[in-house]
Amino acid sequence: MKRIVFILSVFLSCHVFAAVRMPELKWSVSYSADKQLSQGKEIPAIVPGAVQLDIARAENYPPYVFNDNYKQYGWMEDMYYTYKTQFKKPVLSSSERLYFVSKGIDYQFEIYLNGEKLFYQEGMFTYVNLDLTDKLQPDNSLQILIYPVPKKQKTPVDRSQAAHVVKPAVSYGWDWHPRLVPLGIWDDTYLEKRNVSHIDDVFVKYVLSDKFDKANIELAIEGRNLDDCSFSWTLKNKEGKNVLRRQGKLSEHSLLEGIEFRNPELWWSYDHGTPYLYTSVFELKDKKGKSIQKITEKIGFRRVRLVMNEGAWDEPEDFPKGRSVPPAQLELNGRKIFAKGTNWVNPEIFPGIITRERYNELIDLAVEANFNMFRIWGGGIVNKESFFELCDEKGILVWEEFPLSCNLYPDEPHYLSILKQEATSIVKRLRKHPCLAMWCGGNELFNNWSLMTDQSLPLRLLNSICLEYDPLVPYNPTSPLYGMAHGCYIFKYFDGREVFEAMNNAHNTAYTEFGMPGISPMEVLKQIIPENQLFPPKPNTAWQEHHAFGAWAGDTWLCPDILNEYFGQATSLEELIAQSQLMQSEGYKAIYEEARRQKPYCSMALNWCYNEPWPAAVNNSLLVYPAIAKPAFYAVSNSCRPFCTSARLSKFVWNEGEEFFAEIWLLNDKYEKICPGKLRIKLQAGNETIEILTWDTPTTEKNTNLAGPTARFKLPKWTVDRFKLILEVDENPEYNSEYTLLYRPKPEPKEKGTAILNMNN
Repeated sequence: MKRIVFILSVFLSCHVFAAVRMPELKWSVSYSADKQLSQGKEIPAIVPGAVQLDIARAENYPPYVFNDNYKQYGWMEDMYYTYKTQFKKPVLSSSERLYFVSKGIDYQFEIYLNGEKLFYQEGMFTYVNLDLTDKLQPDNSLQILIYPVPKKQKTPVDRSQAAHVVKPAVSYGWDWHPRLVPLGIWDDTYLEKRNVSHIDDVFVKYVLSDKFDKANIELAIEGRNLDDCSFSWTLKNKEGKNVLRRQGKLSEHSLLEGIEFRNPELWWSYDHGTPYLYTSVFELKDKKGKSIQKITEKIGFRRVRLVMNEGAWDEPEDFPKGRSVPPAQLELNGRKIFAKGTNWVNPEIFPGIITRERYNELIDLAVEANFNMFRIWGGGIVNKESFFELCDEKGILVWEEFPLSCNLYPDEPHYLSILKQEATSIVKRLRKHPCLAMWCGGNELFNNWSLMTDQSLPLRLLNSICLEYDPLVPYNPTSPLYGMAHGCYIFKYFDGREVFEAMNNAHNTAYTEFGMPGISPMEVLKQIIPENQLFPPKPNTAWQEHHAFGAWAGDTWLCPDILNEYFGQATSLEELIAQSQLMQSEGYKAIYEEARRQKPYCSMALNWCYNEPWPAAVNNSLLVYPAIAKPAFYAVSNSCRPFCTSARLSKFVWNEGEEFFAEIWLLNDKYEKICPGKLRIKLQAGNETIEILTWDTPTTEKNTNLAGPTARFKLPKWTVDRFKLILEVDENPEYNSEYTLLYRPKPEPKEKGTAILNMNN
């Protein structure tokens, strides 16, 4: 076969044997204001990483997380950067080739070998797979020229500068992310020896029967110089036992059809079963039958669909009917499940420093929070391979968005060509993962600040790519769609309604983004805010740089007016933190539990947001950077238990002498019945506990909520400013719930005969 200088392909989520990775390369980086291979000062570079981090390390920049230090990095946006490494030509047999491999270079770049330009690419999500063999010398210099940060226009300096590129818009500045735009090599990058005959991709494609008792499998193989090669393919169960085996001859693009696998173990989200993974082993052999490559990857059998929510076909009521709300009910292996989860953002400003261990810690915490889904928000990166491997293993569903967010992305040919390249690479890489439950064009594109529609060519293109390469996984053009909800993001809405009232009267198929701000813990604040600015928080200080003021709308995310309205003026930072964290906890509980009560019409609740890429002073996040749980994390974990007791409340503040009332519910997302029990409803104020109702609960049917009685009680005179509503289940404390509410005593009457004189009159 005629050989070409470079080969681009989508790599496998797998282990590859017989391809030999060369010793780790040592890199340097230099920079210049002009487009040239820089001859300037070379500084040590860490790969993967970012050019900004290399410069900061070499020139002793202060930490970018403290105060407004991140602004010192601004000049780096407009430089050209040259990565450089040197290596000796390795010993290669007649059947071996040397490849340069990179899984991520951000964003626009050229690759040179010994001063000769071999390759150019725009796009950070398409792997580079470059054959260097025919250009090698005894001693070699490999250079990568990185272009400056792409900007659609000079001003405004905001996310609209990214409206013409397939680069995540978040780093251009957001209400929880500083203006810090990464550049450089951000994923694994290395030299590798390969056989002249090798596999680039093996895709185990399957269709499950309606009864889920049979999988019809096809193997799609892509590679180079395969005409004289043979193969063997084995599928192993968890115990390592072979359950399927095929072997035969190969051609350049082989499709092996007609493989039937009976009674496969299904992959489930962890809350509905076992995330069962098989092991696929594909072995490539030369014409003599010698093994030259072995590819091992995990396979999960599952079927995911989006189906119409119960009752959705009844809307609208008018005739002739217009468009109904689109399907938002996730169906996994024929089972309708309630998606409880969160919006995931990239866990570092510089994705080059994200590790598998970092992913693992955050995903484990999501399981602890009783989440079964991540929405990978379209303003951020497409995560590294280890993220999806861990979600496969741990049973977390993934809603994956392409990197489009809050911009009007153009119908222009160049942009569409790069989007097609990047989206094809993304889909072909991720379609292998059973955790993948949904594709989505991007975040908030059908809004008056984005102005995109169903007819926008980028969204039509993305749909076509998903249909071509992964047709059995659902696709939505954006979030939210009609019938879904984004927001609100504060405890008391701008129209004066509290979160309780607003949610109790909402009617949506899915709540795919909603927030509730909370201040970070004291130890975090001291790491990011100068001591003399800590208290009281003020605008135009480090508090504002870290999103307490001027971040979104009004005085968000601190919301001092709302805090003062409910609690009065805080006299210390400790008191302010406690107030804010209480409001975040109770607000999030109200939203998650009400969304669940609206099942089956509602099928999804995903908060904004889960984690942070840097420590914010105040944020809607449940975890403060890097992975510190706020009290709201534990509150949400309780609200997302598969079965729990729940109270529908109407407001946060209750007055002495007022009749307190709360509707009592049982929430069941399990596909099993819950036995009858005895539920006690109590109020606790200080040291006083009053039982106000007992409910002998009947059997709760599987995947069904049960509305119970309304507890009522006239509030007595208490000497407290808050009280708790407690739901206790006899012999099953794991189902208990509690809520903290504010209490207002009646004002003391003035003594008779007293007068207040105004001495100034």
